[in-house]
Amino acid sequence: VKVVEYGGGSLQAGGSLKLSCVVSGYDFSGYCMGWFRQAPGKEREEVATVDRDGTKTYTDSVKGRFTVSQDSTQSTLFLQMDSLKSEDSGMYYCAAGGSWCLYGMKYWGKGTPVTISG
Repeated sequence: VKVVEYGGGSLQAGGSLKLSCVVSGYDFSGYCMGWFRQAPGKEREEVATVDRDGTKTYTDSVKGRFTVSQDSTQSTLFLQMDSLKSEDSGMYYCAAGGSWCLYGMKYWGKGTPVTISG
């Protein structure tokens, strides 16, 4: 199983960025997938998830600004990030689970960096 994130970068506060995550080697359609992030010196936090039944969950700090979605095959996960703030900076990781989100993630990507200045 391979999980690869794309789309990280550096930009000014207020801008937008779209991350993509491609999962290969296993059919994760109908399973939990999500985005996590870790800022320097901080613990990794959950950003947004899509559960087996399609329920989307966001951490409070990104509600109204970030949107998680999947392509029709559910093998690609996206994270549209708008109105970015400096506190959104960090390494963003994509993960896929083997069941419902409450049981945790099983496969992780290596991350893509996001740096917001200003």
